Amino acid sequence: MKELSLSLIAKAVGAVYQGEEVMIHSISTDTRTIEKGSLFIAIEGETFDGHAFARQAQEQGAAALICHKPVVCSVPVLYVKNTRDAYLALAGYYRSLFHIPLIGVTGSVGKTTTKDFIALALSAKYKTLKTEGNFNNEIGMPKTLLRLDESTQAAVIEMGMNHFGEIHALVMQSKPTMGVITNIGVSHIENLGSRDGILKAKLEILDGMEPTAPLLLNADNDKLSTVSLPGRKVYYFAVHSHKADFKAEEVQTTGACTHFLICYAGGTQPVTIPTVGEHNVLNAVCAFAVGVLNGIEPQAVADKLKEYTPSGRRQKIVNCGTFTVIEDCYNASPDSMAAAIGTLTHLPADKKIAVLADMLELGEYAKQLHEKVGAFCAASGVDVLLAYGENARAYCEAAKAGGMRQVMHFENKQLLLDALLEEIDTNSAVLFKGSHGMHLEETIGALYERKGIENE
Repeated sequence: MKELSLSLIAKAVGAVYQGEEVMIHSISTDTRTIEKGSLFIAIEGETFDGHAFARQAQEQGAAALICHKPVVCSVPVLYVKNTRDAYLALAGYYRSLFHIPLIGVTGSVGKTTTKDFIALALSAKYKTLKTEGNFNNEIGMPKTLLRLDESTQAAVIEMGMNHFGEIHALVMQSKPTMGVITNIGVSHIENLGSRDGILKAKLEILDGMEPTAPLLLNADNDKLSTVSLPGRKVYYFAVHSHKADFKAEEVQTTGACTHFLICYAGGTQPVTIPTVGEHNVLNAVCAFAVGVLNGIEPQAVADKLKEYTPSGRRQKIVNCGTFTVIEDCYNASPDSMAAAIGTLTHLPADKKIAVLADMLELGEYAKQLHEKVGAFCAASGVDVLLAYGENARAYCEAAKAGGMRQVMHFENKQLLLDALLEEIDTNSAVLFKGSHGMHLEETIGALYERKGIENE
């Protein structure tokens, strides 16, 4: 990061500092990452309170601290009302020092994949910074913004939320020069009341954007396709909708790759991505649009999209020799479930097995949404459904009602694994999908161990 003076930092976070000037070279909220000359921000969380580590931070080289509780140490301390708010405000000030394209990405599902595709597209011309991992909230986003440096030419920032006002807080500091909303589904509907509430919360992305900053929306999504924003330049991307400014045509799948044409005002561009599933085509079309609208040659964007690799356990396709595994257990919602099942059914396998665990945080909608996924599973041609979790019973009920014959429910992961091992044949494909809290990665690891497969 760029070097900052403590007096400037104090002004940015609304604190008073009248001591000797101190130059800050890095910022940390974790004593394990403190370097000499760091500013330590004492974040108070549910489990740990950074204020308890103030002395340790100083001993490890912190040159100053930001706190909202009294601490005892001999380095300068900036006292604020709330260190979380101060951290976000400081990141916002730091971001203002960089006059670069910054793409804000939000949506019910697909944010991370779309963010990764967009970063690839922009990297065809610009040195691009992107959100890493799940750093997409009021603590994670500042970490990303504070990684900007003199060499950064563009940035892609992912923004998540659970409640109204959270996207607003993020964009008021990140100030996107272009916004993207991937879709409006049902994630966090328990907190936001309805899909219309979710749409309202996602549209908070406009709060931090200049009136001239364009917004990209998914025209295939029923809620986003009806958004009206007079005076705002809106570009639509799609696989199906004819109102789209950027649209995929002639989509074909070959093995683990997907080939298609992107049609737009500038003509057509052939694109190949090393993954499958209609949702990934949609994500790639969005990224292509962002790249072209930021002045990058279409062919250069297409060449970069060929390099896509999934991050974490998000639809990571693993060739296990005689069978294929789709690792997709980072999170789960009805929309991402449908996308994952679509990926499974597109794979060239003789037997398609879905291992599905509960979707969490759906509140009173849980049963009907699990039933919807179970019915989709049956209609999509999945051969075997193995379900784990209390709400997962609804998958089974709906799948059976839809005519699916091989359906089993488990309350024990060992029994689930045993049944899966019985079902896997040569040229099978297995999808693992569930909310992160269901820990299906344990079953994936156990499967690899039993089959003698080495995988990161």
